Amino acid sequence: MCVSLLASSIAESPTLRLNEEAELLRQRGEPVIHLGIGEPKNKAPINAILSSTAKLGTGDIKYSPTDGIPSLKKAIIRYTEENYDKLVEPENVIVTSGAKQAIYNILFALLNPQDEVIILAPYWVSYPEIVRMLYGVPVIVTAENGGLHPRMIDITRAVSPATKVIIVNSPNNPSGLVFGRDFIREIVQFCEKKHIYLIMDDIYHKLVFDGKKAPSCYEFAASDIEESRVISVNGVSKLYGMTGFRIGWAIAPSSLVRVMANIQAQTTSCASVVLQAAAEGALTGIQSVVENLRLTIENNRNVIMRELNSFVGIKTVPPDGTFYCFPDFSAYQSDSVKLSEFLLKKALVVTVPGKEFGMEGRLRLSFSGTVNDIVEGVARMKWALDSSSPNEIYIGDRKMVRDWL
Repeated sequence: MCVSLLASSIAESPTLRLNEEAELLRQRGEPVIHLGIGEPKNKAPINAILSSTAKLGTGDIKYSPTDGIPSLKKAIIRYTEENYDKLVEPENVIVTSGAKQAIYNILFALLNPQDEVIILAPYWVSYPEIVRMLYGVPVIVTAENGGLHPRMIDITRAVSPATKVIIVNSPNNPSGLVFGRDFIREIVQFCEKKHIYLIMDDIYHKLVFDGKKAPSCYEFAASDIEESRVISVNGVSKLYGMTGFRIGWAIAPSSLVRVMANIQAQTTSCASVVLQAAAEGALTGIQSVVENLRLTIENNRNVIMRELNSFVGIKTVPPDGTFYCFPDFSAYQSDSVKLSEFLLKKALVVTVPGKEFGMEGRLRLSFSGTVNDIVEGVARMKWALDSSSPNEIYIGDRKMVRDWL
């Protein structure tokens, strides 16, 4: 087969690949523990199920408006007002097949070939690949001190005349870091002053711990959304545990939304009307499901930090949000791909290499699963890596023999 140079240059999604590998292991009866997956274990909210069932019951499952059904857009407008203190109009909202498609549509609408997009490391794995798919140039900004929080001076040094967009994800996947108000204010005001678009990926914005709150980008943006350079992206995947429903949205100037709708009309046409009904049910239903999930995830965060803190040689910053942490394992192995492969082979634990997020020597660990999986998964990792561990253990019915990394 002869594929295009562009297509052959795009990397596969490491997280989806690892999900498939873990499923194959499970199908073979292997007692694999998945600490790489980015989805909660909760069931979809009952209001989402009832709303989608009611829509299916009508039998009237047709195309929807390209930018989303009016009732869902109305729910998103109310959600934006309640959570961001920002009143927007229907023409400022576009519904997409997941937040990932929203980001793709935004960048498709904004980028010309060789335009630069600044991406803060560590970053979600798809950002650079989406930019490359659109013939843009990803410019990775890493904190000068090697930490998880790039400073404004690091960002401004990376800006060039070709800079068109900056992407900020807070709470951050993979680190769990929540950027503070001062940083969000600085970057919003900088982008608006320099006429650079700022994409705020807020997909985890309510999954925040210890009484903290993720600052709203609109608190510092221009009051008129039509004049603002800030674009927010959100969805139901993470906050409601509805990853399989694939409904996201973007809030943007109406002129940009119109272009995004044209792009969407020529690609996916529209998001599924059944799944839009489910998203509407989630947004308009009982919101305690979000808080219940947040509390569960916060408890899981406490558990994984307790387990990791007893792990000699590991350095990690307690996450402020999401359901990920990003420990530094470089004391054991600086090559995160080798480390991840070793842990899968010897301990049957799935992790995601830090290299995929723009930082070597680290692994992304998800604590969105059960407490038992978290405790057992970290214990297996400790056994595989700690030289003082016993030489042999049983994992399920399998006898595992320690090996040097």
